[in-house]
Amino acid sequence: MPTEISIAEIMDDIGRAARRAATMLATTDGEQRNAALKSSAAAIRDASLDIGRANSLDMDAAVSRGLSAAMLDRLMLDAERIEAMATGMEAIATLHDPVGRILEEWQRPNGLRIQRVSVPLGVIGIIYESRPNVTADAGALCVKSGNAVILRGGSESFHSSQAIYHCLRGGLSAAGINADAVQMVPTTDRTAVGYLLSSMADTIDVVVPRGGKSLIKRVQDEARVPVIGHLEGICHVYVNKEADPDMARDIVLNAKMRRTGICGAAETVLIDRDVAERVVPDIVSALQGAGCEVRGDKNVASLITGVKKATEADWSTEYLDAIVSMRVVDNIDQAIAHIREYGSGHTESIVTESADAARQFFREVDSAIVLQNASTQFADGGEFGMGAEIGIATGRIHARGPVGADQLTSYKYVVRGSGQVRP
Repeated sequence: MPTEISIAEIMDDIGRAARRAATMLATTDGEQRNAALKSSAAAIRDASLDIGRANSLDMDAAVSRGLSAAMLDRLMLDAERIEAMATGMEAIATLHDPVGRILEEWQRPNGLRIQRVSVPLGVIGIIYESRPNVTADAGALCVKSGNAVILRGGSESFHSSQAIYHCLRGGLSAAGINADAVQMVPTTDRTAVGYLLSSMADTIDVVVPRGGKSLIKRVQDEARVPVIGHLEGICHVYVNKEADPDMARDIVLNAKMRRTGICGAAETVLIDRDVAERVVPDIVSALQGAGCEVRGDKNVASLITGVKKATEADWSTEYLDAIVSMRVVDNIDQAIAHIREYGSGHTESIVTESADAARQFFREVDSAIVLQNASTQFADGGEFGMGAEIGIATGRIHARGPVGADQLTSYKYVVRGSGQVRP
């Protein structure tokens, strides 16, 4: 096991190399970065069997450790998911170049011409758990946006992430870009995470955590650089009294059960009292038929059997599993009040045919993503046309919602004069 001193040496070397690579990467043009992404995608396809074998090692270890079904789903890579990583990279390559865009320009009365121009953030540290596809998504988005990246995946996905990481470096080299623009912490020792957060402010410009509540909290507590992240995804579907019943059932079922282990999965369903008797049995039956445990308030339990009693803790729990809490509310005001009290600012959906109700919901629900008549599972950068995303930011500074390539840039002011001096 590496000592603390050797961890510091390893991390300092990585940080210095990333800073050097970032300086070079920021000056590349979009076509060169796109070529790196396409080469990385080809490398992933060529290494598909190797990635699968590496993932089998991680899956076997995870099963022996007794990880939950939801965690195993997040960890698993099959041929379809490996291909999705490659196609995701190619999709990112087709997006506009986020670097060097003129965001705004104007001219002052003294003749100075001012432009606000997008630039990379620099070096991004990304700490994540379980899902090895984040290695591909995060690496690709950072390359696209001209940022060097230091990846630190979870111990559960160590072998899978390493296999993907080598494909990324190969793609960079093939495009004539310093491969150190993408690096991965080469140890599962948790000391490395602490060092990255507390002692690398000279070489890391921002940290993006992606994982469970304990990881996000640790990063936010210990980081000495800015953090883009969210604590958890307590997402709601609110079935308004003007909802189409069949649509409501289908949206709730998809929002909860399509993939239970992602942060955009619905955790609480709120249903208007006016339609509860009509829609609750149908929605609960659909959920139970799909293998979901429903925990309801007394109103829900009175309408259908097999519902477990919800506790106060259920309203603020991110299950990431086939469990959902359900509550009957008096009206839209009570639904919004519930979301304000228990939500995490991630994603909320209203099912309604009422334009007035939708407008009120959009205006008064202050989450990063709000939807009408659509599943919360669309809370994803790929579904927003971003190719992919590093995570869903629930803060209010710099980035909010899906964090794609555009959100990984800052800006600088470019001022052109003709000899002006200030009086």
